[in-house]
Order: sequence, then C-alpha cells, then structure tokens
Amino acid sequence: MSFSKTQLIGLKADQFRHPLDLEATKALKQLPGFDLMVRNLLGPLAEQFFYLENIAASVLVGETQLPHLHQMLLEACRVLDLEPPQMYVRQHPVPNAYTFAMRGKQPFVVLHTSLIELLTPEEIQAVIAHELGHLKCEHGVYLTIANIIILAAGQLPSWGGLIAQSLQGQMLQWVRCAEFTCDRAALLAIQDSRVVSSLLMKLAGGSPTLAPQLNLDAFLAQARAYDDISSSQLGEMLKEAQTATLTHPVPVLRAREIDRWATSKDYQNLLQNNGKLGYNSKASPKGGWRNW
Repeated sequence: MSFSKTQLIGLKADQFRHPLDLEATKALKQLPGFDLMVRNLLGPLAEQFFYLENIAASVLVGETQLPHLHQMLLEACRVLDLEPPQMYVRQHPVPNAYTFAMRGKQPFVVLHTSLIELLTPEEIQAVIAHELGHLKCEHGVYLTIANIIILAAGQLPSWGGLIAQSLQGQMLQWVRCAEFTCDRAALLAIQDSRVVSSLLMKLAGGSPTLAPQLNLDAFLAQARAYDDISSSQLGEMLKEAQTATLTHPVPVLRAREIDRWATSKDYQNLLQNNGKLGYNSKASPKGGWRNW
C-alpha cells in the first residue's frame, strides 16, 4: 500500500505547539541559567548513560537491522523536517515508547516490542513521530528543569512543601500539554487523524488479540461522552481531580484533541504553507526522557 504525504519544509516547533505548551515553554526559557546548566552539567552524563544502556540491552535499528522500522523513522523525519535520531527496539511486556535528548548530540527513540506487536505499521510510525515531536520541541531539557525545580522545592521545610505542591501541579499541567503537542506532530507526519486516534484507543484498551476488533467510531463517541461530563460543576471537579497527578492526558481526551485539531484552519494552513506535495511513502509489513 502506498500513499502520498505532504513534506513540511522548514517546519518550526512553535508552529504546531499546543497553546498551553507554548505559553509554559516560553516561561521556562526565561528562567536564568537553568537551560545552560542542565545542558552542560547533566547533558554529557545523561547522554553517555543512556547510550550505554541502549547499546548494551536493546537492538539498534538501521538499514540492515529491522529496515522497515528504520524506513518509518526516516520518512517521519523527512515530513517533520528533522534530523533522524538513533532508534532502538527493547524487549518489554508493557506497550510504550520514549525518547531523550539533552544537548542534541545523541538523541534517541526507544520502542517496546509489545507496542510493535499491538499496532499497525501506520500506527507505529505515528508513535515514532510523537517521540520526534518531543525532540523537535526540546521537551527533554525543560522537563529536566521542571524536575529540578520540584525536587529543590521539596527539600525545603514547611512552606517549601507548599511551593513544591504548587509547582508540581503547574509542571504536570505543562507536561500534559506537551503530550498534546506531540500528538500533533504524529498527525503532521501521518496526516490521518484516525490513525492517531486508533493507536490511542489501542493503548487505552487493546491487546494483540483485541486490537482488530476495536471500533474507532465508538471510541470517538466515548470521547464526546467524556466531554459531556463537564456540563456539571461536579463532573468538571471530578475530572480535574482525576487528571491532576497524571503525566499524560487520558486517552479519550487526547483522541478528542487530535480530532478537533485535524479539522482546524491551523492544521490545514501548516500543510499548505509549509507543504511540498507529492512525497511518497510505502507502508511496510508489521514486523528529558519522555514516555508515550
């Protein structure tokens, strides 16, 4: 099966950031010295640690090693106008993917084997693109800064605990917004909102056996029902309490957000203004640190 994608020439991270992510990231950039401190002091150690961990206990994807996954990575990078990072496959029973980049020298993406078994080729590529979104937006640096702030505040007596709780709530909200941004990166790379929503559905309640039986339209209707809970003050309070301590938005909310953005003028304008039409892709057979 082949399909045509629009390659996004000169795509900038701020062009697709979620508004709340954009606002919070600008605020973090204004913290004096933290960016350089994290990059220069923690960056070299973290990069070497994770490189050693990946090269020793995972499979490095390349032209001669799982080439279908390598091609998915290259295609997503071309569409998003991004230099390809290293990509590894790691044996793990929990479907997940994550990425890390501190100084941009040794960025990488890791895919768990159970995730690959659960998803279609297009959905796997959407996950890869989601992780590339974290790299494109340099989320790793600012997530590390956020963790440092929360840790430092938590070590302070009495009033420091209150500061920590306040900062933690604010930072977790930003982390969740960053996930919305990277879902947008997945959509820009795949250019089919149903593929992105489908993989979110499978991560919510799928298995290799159940995945082919799941109904995406029913899941999107479920997302609208989740929205309806906000019609009452009690429902909105319960939703806020449920999500306040989460690092990721709930799957139905992510599906609803990406479904809305796919029909927005912002998304269409990105494809039209940055796009170079006619990039052909062939789907292959199934074969800071951020988690999917």
